[in-house]
Order: sequence, then structure tokens, then C-alpha cells
Amino acid sequence: MNKSRYKSNSAGAIIVAAGESKRMGGQDKLFISLGSKPLLERVLDAFDGCTVIEQIVVVLREKRMAEVRRMVLEHNWSKVIDCCIGGKRRQDSVMAGLDKLGKYEWVVIHDGARPLVTTDLIDRGLKEAEETGAAVAAVPVTDTIKVAGEDRIVQHTPSRESLWSVQTPQVFRTDIVKDAYRRAREDVTDDASLVERAGYEVKLYWGSYDNIKVTTPDDPVLAEVLWRKRQE
Repeated sequence: MNKSRYKSNSAGAIIVAAGESKRMGGQDKLFISLGSKPLLERVLDAFDGCTVIEQIVVVLREKRMAEVRRMVLEHNWSKVIDCCIGGKRRQDSVMAGLDKLGKYEWVVIHDGARPLVTTDLIDRGLKEAEETGAAVAAVPVTDTIKVAGEDRIVQHTPSRESLWSVQTPQVFRTDIVKDAYRRAREDVTDDASLVERAGYEVKLYWGSYDNIKVTTPDDPVLAEVLWRKRQE
């Protein structure tokens, strides 16, 4: 990567970690161990080590605030400038992070539950976002997808060739994502959805099948296998 490329338009990052881990059987997924470190620690290691990221804000549930602040102090992540409390909806949490972040042309939004993110994935997102102002990591789906109604009767089968599974990081020019969030009226689980609905073009760039999101009790086992494979 050309490190000088982003000096005049560097980026801040928001790590969204305010979820309730409802599908984890009582475990807080952000503190499950991955290679002897909590998942959230793996995420912050990657972002703090990324050259183009200058500031990081972590958005959390209130009950985890003290614990994460201690984690930040212990690891001396110089780029983590603040932790803040998230809202009821994802867009509320992201807006809370945007309010705390410094003034940067670009913002990188990432799920705290995707611990296998790499600096390369972050860097490539920033490069791809230059074309349209918005770029999202994604991978082509490998399963056949069926669209069904509430009765679970199949309505149609879309062509797999045009379907992508969206991940994070998601990279936006800051003015674009702020405009999209100001217009938001409905709940979303994906930041790019709001940007699309606001009329902006969003480019997909190649993510990684290893970049899984830890959501269910089986996912940490898979994440550990992928982590160990990466260390070989």
C-alpha cells in the first residue's frame, strides 16, 4: 500500500459492539477467547495497527464500559480515543460513535463480533471507496437462495451469480454516511442499506470467507480453527 496516499484524507473507525448476544446462550460473544485473547481485543489490535486509521471509537453496552476502558489502558492502543454507550438500534449506536469521532473525510464501520478482520481488508476498503464514496466488504454466496413468504412457500429462486453476502468493514465518506443516517426512518442491520436508500452508490469489494461474524454458540469454534490456520 502507498502509505502516503491517505495522509491528507485519513480515516477514523467505529467499532460497533453494543449488541446483546441474544443467540449466544448467555455468553457475551465479545469476550469469548480467540487464540487466548477476547474477540474484541483481536478487532482492536487490527484497527490500531492499521496505518490509515487515526482514531477509533468503540460503541458498547453500558455494563461493559468499565471493563473495556480497562482493556484499552492495559493494551495502550493509542488510537482508541473514546468508548461510548450504544443505542437500542444499530443506527443509534453508529450515530453515537460518529458524534465522538474526530473530523475525518472517511469513516470505517466494523462489527466488534468479526474478529478475523485484517489491516489489508481495511486498507482495500478505503481504496475501493474512492470510486463512489462508499465501499463494503462482501463475498459471493455459495448456497442457493430461496425467497419465501411467511408460509415458507418458495416464491422464486434468484440467480446466485448476482448475490453477495455483505460483511464489515464498511467504508464511507463521512458526509455521505451522516446524511444517510439523518434521513433514516426504519431499522436496519447494515449501514450500507441506509446509504443506498439515501440515493448513493455503494461498491462491493472482495472480503474474505474467513471474516465470519460470531453470532451463535458454534461460531467461536469455527473462528478458533480459522485463527489457528492463519498462524500456520
